[in-house]
Amino acid sequence: MPYLIDGYNLLHSICKVDEELGAISDVQLCYIISRFLDEVDDKGEIIFDGKGPPDKDCFDNIKRVEVIFSGMRTDADTVIENKICSSTAPRGLAVVSSDREIRQAARSRKSKTIKSEEFWLKVQKKLSRKGKSEKEPAGKRLGLSDSETDWWLKFFGFDD
Repeated sequence: MPYLIDGYNLLHSICKVDEELGAISDVQLCYIISRFLDEVDDKGEIIFDGKGPPDKDCFDNIKRVEVIFSGMRTDADTVIENKICSSTAPRGLAVVSSDREIRQAARSRKSKTIKSEEFWLKVQKKLSRKGKSEKEPAGKRLGLSDSETDWWLKFFGFDD
């Protein structure tokens, strides 16, 4: 289910939900969302208000996320609403915003809506779970046995 994310709305919500984290940048947010989308095997678009930074190279190599700046003639809310309206499969969209008008536009097209605070908690839960579920192999902590070491030494010609 592709995500449409109201970028600055989410950034503002993060400050409310996660005071310890403090302010994060738009680039940091995009990389975090990229990791989340990689975990859930999905893709998304993050839409920010304004022109963005003059040099947008830092947004180029972010996997699974298309970063869009609305420009000066419109705002992110309008861009998101237009994307919802022009979607050929609106029921397959997950719209992330706490903005009432965006959520209403999404509901009118039967898109899934997720408040920014709830989405951020979901992201944090998913990313924290990943690290805990991956166990380190015992061999990494214990090292090679003597016979394995001898085999590798012979294999590389150091058996003298």
